Amino acid sequence: MTVIAERLTKAFSEVRAVDGVSFQVNDGEIYGLLGPNGAGKTTTLRMIAGLMRPDAGRALIAGRDVQRDPLQARALLAFQTGSTGLYERLTPREVVAYFGRLYGLDEQRLEQRIEELAGTLGIEHLMARRCGSLSTGERQRVSLARALVHDPPALILDEPTAGLDVVASRFVADVVTGARARGKAILLSTHYMAEAELLCDRIGLMHQGRLLREGSPEALKQEQEARSLEEAFLRLITGGE
Repeated sequence: MTVIAERLTKAFSEVRAVDGVSFQVNDGEIYGLLGPNGAGKTTTLRMIAGLMRPDAGRALIAGRDVQRDPLQARALLAFQTGSTGLYERLTPREVVAYFGRLYGLDEQRLEQRIEELAGTLGIEHLMARRCGSLSTGERQRVSLARALVHDPPALILDEPTAGLDVVASRFVADVVTGARARGKAILLSTHYMAEAELLCDRIGLMHQGRLLREGSPEALKQEQEARSLEEAFLRLITGGE
């Protein structure tokens, strides 16, 4: 199972937000797509998830072309972002159950997944409350449970810890590393360099719509003779100044 981006390109008016980006995410791997705000990370992820049509290039999920075979490709994918909405009047249990049924889970498997996710994400005590009463961190964890309910082989996570406190971030990190251990292909976007350095097996550094470099965190630091991933990135975009 792999997630593949092939020469993805997207422009908005005169601005080329994504410019020929290619990379691959393998089974049992966390691939971090890093860069500052406006680098093109979210646009890239949305094209891979089938939420935005590329001007050129294509995205594949387990060999399924996202544009040509969208339903089959999306069934193999979880997509979660900090802006993912929840139904305010429903409880987390009702939200997760609703999406589980949309993915065709039978009631026994659905109940099992709800209990598993509630325990892993530490939201057991929230499951009977209305989503409209939840904090930002609580909503983020419920949103992640919603995305993962069908236990897909590929995960795309766009800034999953943005705005979260240390405790909530830890729950998310545990879910991500646990998914890797179970052989999932995980594409993670973040601008938190320290977080990526801890979690990711390989990293793609994006700037102004282009993929500047990719490799393991250690290899990228060694190449730029940097002590941290943040320093390596800054050296890349400034020419080592």
